[in-house]
Amino acid sequence: MKLKKIAKVLLSCLVAGALFTGCGGGDKPADKPADTGDKPAASTGNVKLGMISHLNVTEQKMDEILKMVEEESNVPLTNFTVTYYDNLKLMQMGIESGSVDQISLYTSVADYVIANNDKYEKVSDLTLKNLSDTFCFAVRKDDAALKADLDKALDAMKADGSLDKLAKEYITDVDKGTAPPAIEIPMTDGAQTIKVGVTGDLPPLDYVSADGKAAGFNTALLAEVAKRSGKNIEIVDIDSGARAAALSSGQIDVIFWVVVPTVSKVPADIDKPEGVELSNPYFKDNIEHLKLKK
Repeated sequence: MKLKKIAKVLLSCLVAGALFTGCGGGDKPADKPADTGDKPAASTGNVKLGMISHLNVTEQKMDEILKMVEEESNVPLTNFTVTYYDNLKLMQMGIESGSVDQISLYTSVADYVIANNDKYEKVSDLTLKNLSDTFCFAVRKDDAALKADLDKALDAMKADGSLDKLAKEYITDVDKGTAPPAIEIPMTDGAQTIKVGVTGDLPPLDYVSADGKAAGFNTALLAEVAKRSGKNIEIVDIDSGARAAALSSGQIDVIFWVVVPTVSKVPADIDKPEGVELSNPYFKDNIEHLKLKK
């Protein structure tokens, strides 16, 4: 697994790919990042922050975003040194080994991590108000019909309240100290089968159990989409960092989650690689930082 370390300001949290979480690969992150060839940053932050890599961001692009934020924002900025990880498990290994001091997660994921591991706590003196992302499906650009079917199902679920109900049951009100239940996804003889990549890196939003089976909100949502679209859905477990490659290669037809920042200063395509189209959003969450208890 690769990781990159670059000096950045606090508002890089705006593009945190979230916050992220779950069961990823087992490679141990290196204490020092590989040389990327980029020019060293002018300053180094005093807090080392871990976050999950986005699908469509380069160091150069991040620099441009942060310069714009620094120039146009009236919000005081605290410098951070950011280490990017391919998945949550690596990021947790990073903070527990001392490679980073804090990790950036979504609120629902942070609550889940804390409920299942009492060594973590939220950074209470950090103000990240109004920093949030929405979550969408991603499909290949030439799969316009598939995108239309997904949007139709999501729109209908929003209209009748079932999408909010699923989010409340499996994300907001879920007992975060217990494993989310697996939901059976209906199968229809002769129907088209689409492969959906899940990561397990955003529990309880995107959860994969210890035995490798998807469960909770992701399976509940996909089960409802299958019913409404008339398609069969096959779940494929992939690493967060491999989402784009799995989609472009045809290993999967749909990425379960990509994020779209809600802050206007951050490009909406920060997590949208070339040749990809995004569905209408199905969930929104804010950003938190966690640290180890002293």
